[in-house]
Parts: sequence; structure tokens; C-alpha cells
Amino acid sequence: MVPYICRMFQLGKTIVSEEILQNDFVCNLSACQGGCCVDGDAGAPLSKEETKILEEIYPKVKPFLRKEGIAAIEAQGTWIVGTDNDLETPLIDNKDCAYVIFDGKTALCGIEQAYNQGIVDWKKPVSCHLYPIRVKDFTEFAAVNYDRWDICDPACALGAELEVPVYKFVKEALIRRFGEDWYMELEKVASELKK
Repeated sequence: MVPYICRMFQLGKTIVSEEILQNDFVCNLSACQGGCCVDGDAGAPLSKEETKILEEIYPKVKPFLRKEGIAAIEAQGTWIVGTDNDLETPLIDNKDCAYVIFDGKTALCGIEQAYNQGIVDWKKPVSCHLYPIRVKDFTEFAAVNYDRWDICDPACALGAELEVPVYKFVKEALIRRFGEDWYMELEKVASELKK
């Protein structure tokens, strides 16, 4: 079997995986029921700035949260330092993100619900907004990668059906993280690779 080699390209101070241009993705909440917010072994990655935002908005977001989430946050804090020393959201019993709420069986973000109702002006952690893209910051650059997870197979199938590449699905989040100019450059690379 020939090993798959992931090709990368540089865009400003980022090293970007071509996989975000070559793979399709559209969240399919009816199929996965928001599993990415309740499965896994760590909370959502956060930046230092985001930890301050969470501390600030928590009183406004709290009414949207479940009692288990509130208990986890009040015991652990609005954010924690994970086992690998990364900043992240706290978990409820090492499972659900403490900010998760449910609409029936579907996991949703309590922060995003507060945002949608105009209570806060911060949508959610950028790492959640970017998913399935994961960004790892290094001293000189940031690595922008596609995170494959079998829980997202329905999203890959829906993306392929609708012909929406990963980078287009998370356009708003990529602009939020890297800016409009960066995204326009990414689109140029994508159109060059199609030729």
C-alpha cells in the first residue's frame, strides 16, 4: 500500500494542508447530533484572549446552560488548562463540553444560543467555529489542518453531495481567525489547484 502524503502550502504566516481544499464537508446535525461537542477526551481549544472573553460573558451565558454545565464551570472555572497544557473549555464528567445544551437529542452550544439571541456578541470559541479545521500555533507560523473523525462521516457525505469543500464550509470562521485578505489568497490557491 502506498502511504498518503499530505501536501502543504504556505500562505503568509500559515502552513496550510491541501486537504482543506480537496475534501468536502457540511455539518449534518440530524445525523451526528452534535457529537463533536460531547465525544472526545478534551474540551474545545481556546486562545488566551478567549479565556478572558469566557470569564466576561459567563454571567450572561449561564442562563442558557444546563445545571450540569453550570456545576462543572463553577467547580473548574470558565476554562481550564488541559493535560497537554493547552487552554480549553471544561468538561462535564470528562465527556460533554460544559457549554453544551440539548435540543432534543442534538447537542448545541449554549454560548452560540446566547449570541443568536443578541445577549453576547461572541459566537463561540473559534476552534469550534472552524471545525473540522484545527489550527496549531507555533512560534513562527500556524499550521492549518483538516481533522478527520469518523463521527463526521455524514458531514463528509453531505459535503460531497452538495460539492462544498471544507474551506468554503468554514469561510466565516477562517475570516474570523485569519482575516479577509488571507481568505481571498486561499481562494486563489484553490482555483490554481483546480486547473
